[in-house]
Amino acid sequence: MAGETEQFSATQREAADGAAGATAAFPYDRMTVERFRAAFPRARWRDDLGAWFVPGTTAERRLKAWSGREWTGVLAHADERGRDAFAFEPLVSPYLEAADDLVVRTPYSRAVVTELRTVPWARWDPASKAWRVPFRSLEELRRRWPAIEDAARQAEPEERRKREASRKAAPEHTDRRAEAAERRRNRYPVPEEALPPLGRVLQTHVGCLVFEAVNGEVVDREVAARFYPGVAAGTGALVWATRRRPMHDELVRVWPAREEAGPAGIARGWWQPTIEVLREERRKAASLERAQATRRSRGRLPEADTVPGS
Repeated sequence: MAGETEQFSATQREAADGAAGATAAFPYDRMTVERFRAAFPRARWRDDLGAWFVPGTTAERRLKAWSGREWTGVLAHADERGRDAFAFEPLVSPYLEAADDLVVRTPYSRAVVTELRTVPWARWDPASKAWRVPFRSLEELRRRWPAIEDAARQAEPEERRKREASRKAAPEHTDRRAEAAERRRNRYPVPEEALPPLGRVLQTHVGCLVFEAVNGEVVDREVAARFYPGVAAGTGALVWATRRRPMHDELVRVWPAREEAGPAGIARGWWQPTIEVLREERRKAASLERAQATRRSRGRLPEADTVPGS
């Protein structure tokens, strides 16, 4: 039955002296231990295993049969106690209803899911699109309910719209949009007197890039100061270089730098990446390419949208 495997486990083992047997582990309860000792008088507690050891070649089968009988009654009794407690002091919420068990139905929220996963025996029911919690778990659900209810309210569509409107009205939103627009230009400023090698993976202030061409267009000082403050022009000017994100196989072939870049390399805006940087970049690139392959296999991503740096 549901919950039995969570409360009771029986595993076939062999004792130190070679005797056959099985171990049993279950939450401590004095009455349960007394009933267990009465059913298995030869059982002994093993500190090294953190479980009871029951000798015999049929021990595992006998333990599982006993647990089926035992926990059916124990859990039924726990459900009855929880139902009485709920009747005496109910949880009143638009997100909760009482039926054969407790039904929790909320807008999707990762916080709600995280909280409910910690409640014993709570399970997601796809048919009703709700979480089902047996009454035996009432106290744990009650303890976590303020956080669940608050997260559910925050996930309501109207609350989401309010937060989105507030976010768009914030001054930072304009800056974020400008930064996103700049990223879509696929360009990067480089010193006219220290042009990067083309076609190689290099580290920059915005991550690893591959430069494909330098068109010679001078970078506006305000644009450079706003979006690329780490790049210094030196004695010359900054010019635009077209760039793209490297593919995973390109990152794998890169020979890493032996040591961190010095101030001069960082000031010019590009330098050889270290192995630590490459490992992280490889992980990100592999994840992105897997996601693109999945979307492409489902017909959600055109071939043109898989170009590196897109």
